[in-house]
Amino acid sequence: MAVKSANVYARIEPDVKEQAESILSALGIPASNAINMFYKQIILNRGLPFEVKIPMAGQTDVSELSESDLNAELEKGYADMEAGRIKSVRQAFADIRKDYST
Repeated sequence: MAVKSANVYARIEPDVKEQAESILSALGIPASNAINMFYKQIILNRGLPFEVKIPMAGQTDVSELSESDLNAELEKGYADMEAGRIKSVRQAFADIRKDYST
């Protein structure tokens, strides 16, 4: 007969635990059920159910730029265009797919 339950002990940052449990509570999912779902997804995916990688350097969240920083980035792009440092839309999307595995 299979064991009905087993304990998992993990040390996590208090703030991470609080934020996650707040979201789970809003969803009506007890933390133990979420952990069980996570483990089942690990089994189904034969690994983590999400990609784990270091973000590429140089990525910019435009929403975090000040107006002057945004204008400076746009000026850099315009200067690249003026200097002929351009690529086709097809190539740009191919590069994006390669970089982000889409």
